[in-house]
Amino acid sequence: MCRRTRLSPDHALLLHHAGYGAVALAVAIESIGIPFPGETTLIAAALYAGATHKLNIWIVIAAASCGAILGDNIGFWLGREFGLWLLLRFGRYVRITERRIRLGQYLFRRHGGKVVFFGRFVAVLRALAAFLAGTNRMTWPRFLLFNAAGGIVWSAVYGGGAYMFGSRIKHLLGPVGVTLGVLAVGLAIVGAVFLRRHEEQLADAAERAMPGPVRPPHHRR
Repeated sequence: MCRRTRLSPDHALLLHHAGYGAVALAVAIESIGIPFPGETTLIAAALYAGATHKLNIWIVIAAASCGAILGDNIGFWLGREFGLWLLLRFGRYVRITERRIRLGQYLFRRHGGKVVFFGRFVAVLRALAAFLAGTNRMTWPRFLLFNAAGGIVWSAVYGGGAYMFGSRIKHLLGPVGVTLGVLAVGLAIVGAVFLRRHEEQLADAAERAMPGPVRPPHHRR
């Protein structure tokens, strides 16, 4: 039989007193791009709800969804306001030219929705996808659509899974996380190889689609 999963006294005390607010805040902080156990807090709250019924699982999921959407939008704004400036100011030190910045914007415009949605399920991308979306000038309505969809589905899968399966959550979500991580790495490798072989053609297409110099927002009229 599977060993019963137990919450630490600190987690239980925090959830008992802060409840839904703790879930929303933890997920929001992680989503902004700050290292923080947002996913762990969501799972802990769902387990606590299932074990004690002192929290409503639907409100836990809603709180996590709201935190994910709010945090990602803050991360998106930070990337939109400062990410491009950082690349233009310091990118040359890591061989990121203006031509490559425009290429990144062009590719993110075409495939950014997939990165934002599926990034919610991968640890590193969960904290960086929103910032990258803002940096690469993804339109906010499109970002919001995929961000909200990813946040809600992620909260429901992880929160609902923890609530329903208790101690078996590690066995269920572990393979999911590994699979998504391997898939993300595999896609990144394939994308890097494709980009390397076709960078000039893609960069030319980006120049045609997005003419003019790349400038931070405060330089635009």
